[in-house]
Amino acid sequence: MSWLIKVQVNFFKKLTNNKHSQYTSLWQEKEETLAVETPVALVYNGISHTVMMCSPQDLEDFALGFSLTEGIIEKPADIYGIDVEETCNGIAVQIEMATRCFVALKERRRTLAGRTGCGICGTEQLDQIHKNLPILPRTSVLDISLLDDCLKKLHSAQQLGQQTGSTHAAAFFDLHGNLLAIREDVGRHVALDKLLGWYAKQSAPQGFVLISSRASYEMVQKVVSQGIECLVAISAATALAVNQARQSQLTLIGFAREGRATVYSGKERLDFNANFSSHTFLSSRA
Repeated sequence: MSWLIKVQVNFFKKLTNNKHSQYTSLWQEKEETLAVETPVALVYNGISHTVMMCSPQDLEDFALGFSLTEGIIEKPADIYGIDVEETCNGIAVQIEMATRCFVALKERRRTLAGRTGCGICGTEQLDQIHKNLPILPRTSVLDISLLDDCLKKLHSAQQLGQQTGSTHAAAFFDLHGNLLAIREDVGRHVALDKLLGWYAKQSAPQGFVLISSRASYEMVQKVVSQGIECLVAISAATALAVNQARQSQLTLIGFAREGRATVYSGKERLDFNANFSSHTFLSSRA
């Protein structure tokens, strides 16, 4: 299935006549590139568990990442195989997993249908939202001066985003600022699940996640659940996200822009010495 589609649209632009300070308008037809959004069903051992609206690429990574961050499986080896099948209504991702995981899934079954990349839609009980998350160790230090270059790399690597302007991205950088992986999707939670699916197949590299969206509570949960110690967001964090980050001792950074950022929690993992004079960092205290 294609990731992109071309359509004809009507384009409107207001033009200014500087000589007479009068406005005229330009109305024309042009071709636009749109991101494809399709229903994707995750089917565990033949039973459909959830339907999410996704971009139809990197779906094996999505299936693995979602299964891990939702606690459906404990480790990648719990999944024996993943097959992606196109249907007349969308895409079915067939996931074969360990029997013990499937039994546990049936006991807490829920339906997550409808909204684009919504992480907790359809949860049946409120207490299911709050998960038991680990307290993260402090095994890495991030040179904060690397952020500017990482932001540029993120922008350059967003192929879908540059063509459509309608997708989110989640990327993983090592502690030297090297971009190791990026995943894009129309849903920010799905983009992160895809990235974490990639991460689960690696040898737990040290580094941080950089996302092109806000840092929501679910995003923090997902990152913490996989033992990653630092999450950086282009936009702000929510109050609940900050509370969870502090409880789990996650380094959470928001409003990442050239030369500035807001550190909500975990500043102990950040090295401010290198090129610090050219950066402005705001600390958000409890």
